[in-house]
Amino acid sequence: MKLIDGYTYMHEHMTIDLSGVKKDEDCHLDCYEETVKELKKLYHYGVRNIVEVSNIGMGRDIDYIQRIEKETGIQILKSTGWYKEPFIPEEYLNKTTEELASIMIDEIENGIEGTNVKAMMIGEIGTSKNEWKDSERRLFDAAIIAHKKTNRPIYTHTTLSTLALEQAKYLVSHGVDPHRIVIGHVDLCEDINYIKEVLKTGVTIGFDTIGKNNYLPDEKRIAHLLELEKTGYTSQVVLSEDLTRKSHLAFKGGIGYAYLFESFLPAARKAAISESFITDMLVNNPKRIME
Repeated sequence: MKLIDGYTYMHEHMTIDLSGVKKDEDCHLDCYEETVKELKKLYHYGVRNIVEVSNIGMGRDIDYIQRIEKETGIQILKSTGWYKEPFIPEEYLNKTTEELASIMIDEIENGIEGTNVKAMMIGEIGTSKNEWKDSERRLFDAAIIAHKKTNRPIYTHTTLSTLALEQAKYLVSHGVDPHRIVIGHVDLCEDINYIKEVLKTGVTIGFDTIGKNNYLPDEKRIAHLLELEKTGYTSQVVLSEDLTRKSHLAFKGGIGYAYLFESFLPAARKAAISESFITDMLVNNPKRIME
């Protein structure tokens, strides 16, 4: 699918519901009017595409997303797959790798949940913190099959950046095109040398929890981006915020979807990150991955 000319957020949730597992209603992001309001602001800043990575078991709601897309003018690309333990619905835990792959392929080629809306991304598919569980391995194996059949990109979830290198090596060694892989949440890693090791596999990494300073301060993210620009990795980074809670939205006192443009990028520019690198992260790299 062609991206609309403009900026692209590569890892977001317009609606997501992890509240059943987390036992926290804040984890049910269903604030339609406020989301529309915030995305209209993003449109003003030049955002024209958002990759929505909520998938099966995460509260994915195609009608909800389609209405947001229509109201805001931002193209929202949908995803297929399953997240990680313990968020994989029970009815999928005993399915074979081939059965899981078949479901993803169907959602890519024919449409999601009986609609004609096709999945453009395989993701977000994840591993647990410092642990790759058997059910999660099966999701990766199914994603590999689906990728080879459809050529759709794969976007992973790392828990606090752990197992990022293992994910990258596994996917590449099993024949996935590294240019079609994004390893998620690598910005949460404090070790720039580890980040470079991930990049050496040829994959793209997500600096996609921008503004989540409780995990890692943005000053550290900016310092890492400066080093990555200096060492020639500008074609292998994408940006996003990964908002997942009601309290992340501006009307609840959170950073909101526009934080990237209103706070992070001004700080990045002040720190001497180049306009060409910003354009790569928000325009050129997403275009290469998605098209």
